[in-house]
Amino acid sequence: MSDFISVADTSDIPPGRVKVVAVGDRRIALCNVDGQFYAIDDLCTHDGGPLDQGELAGDVIECPRHGARFDVRTGKVLALPAVKPLNTYPLRVEGSEIRVALP
Repeated sequence: MSDFISVADTSDIPPGRVKVVAVGDRRIALCNVDGQFYAIDDLCTHDGGPLDQGELAGDVIECPRHGARFDVRTGKVLALPAVKPLNTYPLRVEGSEIRVALP
């Protein structure tokens, strides 16, 4: 299993907000859903739009370009035009430290 890498502090991401961090060559969007944190690719699977610029409503993030929506907990597509799910990453919080594992 991959090592967990420290990427942010919980205080950096208020509830309902998204913060992008660079981990290696990946842009990972950290999403705070009512105090639960999730890690997803920051790129929409439809056309590569930056998801952190979209709206996070509950556990659903919407791409600002064409309105594709995804469940940040699972990566599942909830609305077209995207058809491919997002990559999600294991995440754990240790104290106030957010740590993500990449494959």
